[in-house]
Amino acid sequence: MKDSTDNTRLISSLLHRLLQDGSLAIVVTLIAAPRNVGAKLIVPAKGIHHGSFEDASVDEAVIRQAAVFLSSKEETRTFYGREFAPELREFNAAQFLFELIQPELRVVVCGAGHVGASLARLAALLGYRATLIDDRKDFVRREDFPEQNIELMLAESWADAVRTAVSNGRGVSVCIVTRGHSEDEQCLRSVLSSSDPDYVGLIGSKRRTRIVLERLRNAGISDAQLENVHAPIGLDIGAVTPEEVALAIMAEIVAVRRGGSGRSLSQ
Repeated sequence: MKDSTDNTRLISSLLHRLLQDGSLAIVVTLIAAPRNVGAKLIVPAKGIHHGSFEDASVDEAVIRQAAVFLSSKEETRTFYGREFAPELREFNAAQFLFELIQPELRVVVCGAGHVGASLARLAALLGYRATLIDDRKDFVRREDFPEQNIELMLAESWADAVRTAVSNGRGVSVCIVTRGHSEDEQCLRSVLSSSDPDYVGLIGSKRRTRIVLERLRNAGISDAQLENVHAPIGLDIGAVTPEEVALAIMAEIVAVRRGGSGRSLSQ
């Protein structure tokens, strides 16, 4: 019993540390098998694995499948052993539960105008923790945003505020919807210079976004970084109102996160 308790504590401690570091990991639990039911293996996206099923061949097969599972963008799924390691006959009918462990999903919205405000509210409704940033005090008043999972930031410096909000970027989607070229450029430069978010989008016409991206290219931001910027932001749903634009943006964020195509399902 003591060994089981100590192992549970070790696993909890490892997962806590991974989440604090903003890392992704797959936790695989053996839920039905001839032996070692309940055993776990933690496979970080980067780094060494922890735990074991007390069979090196099973461990190796599970680690390979964890990489496949991570690339699928699924969050939880049960596999039979025969689905990924048919050569392991003893474990053909065994069941392995694969679970994605990831940092809290966040949306950082730069600009609290009509679109930004609608976007923060929609992100919060969808279960993300939203951070809404603006340099105008009247645009980030708590009485206007009673939702507990919307954090408000008054930016004395756009670059500093964005850098603080985005942190290392893991689990973060950044939406730049400010009121002008200068603010857009400050926010985007800060994001690309200091972090690696899951998603970055820039609002505006093709002409406006092209101007901002070209300025950053001339300032030394690499083409590889700029190619990851979704500009103009969002999916084409014919959005007109701020709420519809927010929907188009969140639809793209979900599509990127889940690996969706963004095409109509009827097609």
